[in-house]
Formats: sequence, C-alpha cells, structure tokens
Amino acid sequence: MLSLSTPLIISRVLTLIIALTVHEFAHAFVADRFGDDTPRKMGRLTLNPLKHLDVMGSLLLIIAGFGWAKPVPVNPVKLSEHSKSAFMWVSIAGPASNLLLACLAAIPIRFNLIPAFPTVSFLPSIMDFLITFFVINLLLMVFNLMPLPPLDGEKILEFLLPENWASQYAKIKPFGPILLLAVVFVLPRFGIDIFGSIMTPVLRFFQIVLLGG
Repeated sequence: MLSLSTPLIISRVLTLIIALTVHEFAHAFVADRFGDDTPRKMGRLTLNPLKHLDVMGSLLLIIAGFGWAKPVPVNPVKLSEHSKSAFMWVSIAGPASNLLLACLAAIPIRFNLIPAFPTVSFLPSIMDFLITFFVINLLLMVFNLMPLPPLDGEKILEFLLPENWASQYAKIKPFGPILLLAVVFVLPRFGIDIFGSIMTPVLRFFQIVLLGG
C-alpha cells in the first residue's frame, strides 16, 4: 500500500534530480566558458544526472532537507588566467541556475497555464509539483549562497571582501563545515534558526514578485 506522502516524495525526487543536475552543469558550463576544460575532461559538462548526483547527498536532501551533489572540479589557476573574477562567476552560476528554474516554474502558476489531467492517487498534481519545484529551487539558491565553506557563497564572499577582511575570513574557512552543520542542525534545537529566518522573507519576496502573492 502506497504511503500518503508518496506524491510529495515523487515531487521532491524529480525536483532534486533536475535542480541539482542543472546547478552542477551551470558551474561546469561557466568554467568551460572561462577557459577551464577540467569539467569537460571529467565528464561534467552534461545534463546527465548520473554524472552529478551523489547517492547519499541526494537521500539526505529528500529525508532531512540537507545534502549535496558531486562538486564540479575546476582549476582556479586556469580560471584566474582568464579573469580574476572567473571563479566568482563560476560559483554564482549554480545558485543563479536554481533561481532561473524557480522563475520558469512560476510562469505557469502565475498565469494559470496548467493543463487539466486526470489525477492519479500516487502521483502529484502538476500544480503540487510546480510549487515543490519552485520552493526547493529557491531553498537551494539561498542555501548555497550562505558564506560558509564548502558552499558557493564562500567563494563569492571571498572575492568581494577587501584584502584585509579576506585574510581574516580565511582564518574561519577551515571551520566552515562545522559551522554549517551547527547552523543547519544544532542551533535550531535551541530555537536559533538562522537559515529559516533568512529563507522565510526570501520565499515571501519571490512569492509576491513571481507568483503575485
């Protein structure tokens, strides 16, 4: 007998396969455009999910809301030879791709372009899937923009910081994964939900802007 949560699980699985694959492909594509052929050589310049998804990371994302895909390998030296800001743009590409996917999902919701199909009990409706797709992509965007290693936000912030601040920030970087785990898992147990306090107004903002409130 299928669980009542099966439609939601299906929505999450499909969303994560698409969102994580496009996210990592975006990193690879921008790195390739900046002259770093490392992702191409490693077979990451593709939209084949099997090249990007990490089994354990994907399972944790579905179950716990926290996980990962396989990071795209890049060569910072090759990138810097092309442009000092190249590494930053490669890092921005992933979260930007999730924002783009959220915008694409918002179009049929906003303009009521959803076709009517017969409902199947164990499958999500198109509307439910699009809403899940919209929300999860925004969650991935904001999560990856957090300025803690190994997330994309760390490389972006490192480029934007003045040199004297960057040297101080470098001292924190080795503790980034521990701080990230604390923010996601430990602090909420004590009523301090940093990620949630950031995510709630962001979701509300995009709900108003893209979905019309």
